[in-house]
Amino acid sequence: MRSTRPAALLIHGLGGTVYDLGSLGRTLEDADIVTHSPTLPGHGTEPEDLLGIRWQEWVDAMRHEYRELKKRHQVVHLAGVCLGALVALEVAREENHQDRLALYAPPMFLDGWALPRLTWLRPLAYAIPGLAARMRVPEVDPFGIKNQRIRKLIQQRFERGERFHYAYIPLACIREVDGLRRQLKPRLSEITCPTLIVHAEEDDITSPRSALFLQSRLGGKVDYMPLNDSYHMILVDNERMSVLARSLDFFTARPAPRADVVSEEEWETEAAMA
Repeated sequence: MRSTRPAALLIHGLGGTVYDLGSLGRTLEDADIVTHSPTLPGHGTEPEDLLGIRWQEWVDAMRHEYRELKKRHQVVHLAGVCLGALVALEVAREENHQDRLALYAPPMFLDGWALPRLTWLRPLAYAIPGLAARMRVPEVDPFGIKNQRIRKLIQQRFERGERFHYAYIPLACIREVDGLRRQLKPRLSEITCPTLIVHAEEDDITSPRSALFLQSRLGGKVDYMPLNDSYHMILVDNERMSVLARSLDFFTARPAPRADVVSEEEWETEAAMA
């Protein structure tokens, strides 16, 4: 018999790990939601391990995790940040997902203010055999973080060589993200579950155009939470407390008291010790 206790599959971002999700898992666990945060194929080791990974492998891996959770729980929610949001969308579509879906900074377009002006020309690099595999997209300041103290912690972790996030991404991996976007765009109306979209107005990677695009094309009820004091990594930036509270409200359908989420001091202490 499947448990009546709800579960949530949480999917991290491109080049990242569970760190991308901030305190989302802990917050949901405190609300008696079982959380599962697997690592996407090609992640958590070395950037070169992303070479040869196709977007279908990300989706297939998360569909497997989703189905395993469905065997054990009557309700399984989905959530993802950045690439994880795109993967969650495709899992929701292919699995006819009807529980809740939360999308954090979904990059339907790469048009953020910090990207190089020639980003739109990347398909030309894709067309040259072998070039996309050799080219690297480095992780650079501001690291998707507006909060200067947290940004400094991120910089220190990169300098120590910690594996919480890749220091660069092969351009060939961006090509796979583009492929997943192309897969999703004409099929978004097939996704009919209740959805929460959280997106920063100043996202340095993907502008609010992505959120508005999804809001207008998804087939179910969509709640949109815009942010005005964060960059791309919204689950660890200035407004993370509000994002966690809104997420808990969305997943539990009840208001979340502020005491249920992790304080800024607790988060910074955990980040420094991790």
